[in-house]
Amino acid sequence: MDEVILPPSVLVTKLKQIDMDKGAVYHGLKQSEESYSGFGEVYFSFVKKGEVKGWKQHTRMIMNLVVPVGRVRFYVCSNLKEPKISYEIGPDNYNRLTVTPGQWVAFEGMGSTENLVVNIASIEHEPQEANTASLDEYPLD
Repeated sequence: MDEVILPPSVLVTKLKQIDMDKGAVYHGLKQSEESYSGFGEVYFSFVKKGEVKGWKQHTRMIMNLVVPVGRVRFYVCSNLKEPKISYEIGPDNYNRLTVTPGQWVAFEGMGSTENLVVNIASIEHEPQEANTASLDEYPLD
């Protein structure tokens, strides 16, 4: 698999899509991959076109983000006062973003339909291990 590190601490992994007569199969994460860091839970987050969810910073969770439906632009930074790095993924640019703890993340629906983000998280969701910040106070640009 092709892996590229994007600062700050974001790993981009090209994922396999297998076309089949009755419907495609999209890979997400394998235990045998170097970026696998354990399993806590998988959750799904829909985001409508033009809507933004964020900012969130996990203190322990490693996020493995995949977009099998639609297209989503992710914004990542280690400090909300610094420039943000953006990266878009979806079926036409099918990659997994692995985001380490301590990074701030927001995401925006870019596809014309409902956009689906899958997080294969290293730990179960614990509200007390995440910080949030206002998009009004820290805009994307």
